[in-house]
Amino acid sequence: MKFICCGSKGAMAVNDNAANIDSKKEAEAEAGTNSGFAMRHLQMLLIFCGLTVGFAMRVNLSVAVVAMTNATTVNPDFPEYPLSEKTKSWVLSSFFWGYVMTQVLAGALARRFGGKVTLLTGVSVCSIMNLLTPLCASIGGWSWLCGLRFIEGLCQGVFYPSCHTIIAHWLPPRERGSMTTYAYTGSQFGTILMLVTSGLLASSAGGWPSIFYASGGCGIVWVVVYYILGASTPKDSKSITAEEVQLIEMELAKERTANAELPSHRQATPWLSILTSAPFLALTAAHCVSAWGYWTLLTQIPSYMNNVLGKDIKSNALLSALPYLANFLLSFPFVWLAKCMEKSESLSLAFSRKFSNTIGQYIPMCLLIALGYVTKEQDTLAVVLLTFTVGINTACHLGFQVNHIDLSPNFAGTLMGISNTLASVMSLSAPLLVGVIVTDKHDAEQWRIVFFVAAGFYLVGNGLFILFGRADVQPWNDPPAKSDHKSIPQLESQKSDHCDK
Repeated sequence: MKFICCGSKGAMAVNDNAANIDSKKEAEAEAGTNSGFAMRHLQMLLIFCGLTVGFAMRVNLSVAVVAMTNATTVNPDFPEYPLSEKTKSWVLSSFFWGYVMTQVLAGALARRFGGKVTLLTGVSVCSIMNLLTPLCASIGGWSWLCGLRFIEGLCQGVFYPSCHTIIAHWLPPRERGSMTTYAYTGSQFGTILMLVTSGLLASSAGGWPSIFYASGGCGIVWVVVYYILGASTPKDSKSITAEEVQLIEMELAKERTANAELPSHRQATPWLSILTSAPFLALTAAHCVSAWGYWTLLTQIPSYMNNVLGKDIKSNALLSALPYLANFLLSFPFVWLAKCMEKSESLSLAFSRKFSNTIGQYIPMCLLIALGYVTKEQDTLAVVLLTFTVGINTACHLGFQVNHIDLSPNFAGTLMGISNTLASVMSLSAPLLVGVIVTDKHDAEQWRIVFFVAAGFYLVGNGLFILFGRADVQPWNDPPAKSDHKSIPQLESQKSDHCDK
């Protein structure tokens, strides 16, 4: 119960004392920003490691299938499963059909039960499926592999919505861009590790099964570590300091609106408001075109390089890993740039998001167009352009990738689930369109159309993000609370009015 004394010196003294306490708390919280490696940083490191093992498990079949289908040339001591190209495509694509099905549901589950629970569940099941892969292949052949990869896709569909939900609770707004980028570079790092080590593992005493045992085993180790050290929110952490909790809560409180009386996990999802929100639709457009361009490059460029330029980069693990390596390494200077913009009071957060996203999409757009005019004699230049086209795309982590949390901390996982579902559909559609356009895989002009289409998507998607994108919390982030939650503010307002009279 809150008592208000009208016009008394006692009330003034209480207010002054409260102000002094608040100022002291703010000073203590500010001190927490310079405390070095804090618990929120550990949580981001854990997410980085989780995405590393997650993406290693995602791409391991893509690199292991070479040894599985042609074991005699890699390691003849292990079974071989000859697959036609059509069957191989079914096996490899089965993961993504599961992946697109759990995105939206994962956001709601993460908000209800906590991001830690959903992330742990996803990685745990996916790790077990990886450990069972060699056994399933020997028992059921390619049909069992399809089913197993489909289940893995279902599990990995929870990754990004869960991570976004965790990040929304742990990171102050001014740290989201840089720290989220650090955490999400785990996806590139895991891909690099798998591409570089898969050949060594396949030719080792463990053979191609060791690729799945290694990635699945690392996943189990991460699950144990995250179960002990991870937490969905700062209040759930047993090791966090009171100062850091205070810092995070004070920063996040600035984003709350007057309707934020009801706990976020009990708020009904404002589906209509979300699906008609211009800032969110612009974000989704940027996400979809980024997925289109990224996966067009990574799935089709090896074929273009081989058939048009006569350079086989698939057979070279280093060349295959170069785009991912560039994506990983370039994230660090982009984070430094973002921190510089965050410190500048003259630059808004919205400008920072749009500027980063423009770098991440318009520069690759120009490089894609240039790539379409590279001749066969300039194959080295083509590799350089490809590497930088994929690498510079990492700036989008500071753009649309974190913008879900800017728009709605309470429903960040749900927003990521929606946009990532549509982006995944775009990823699946990109190779299909390439198959329609490129009827002669040796025709450079047909491939040029593919590059122009991807460049056009970049132009439109980022243009919409520039025009309609926002970085402030949207009104629908806090749906109106129930009447009983509104009663206290109303009574205090009435008391205040009475005192004024």
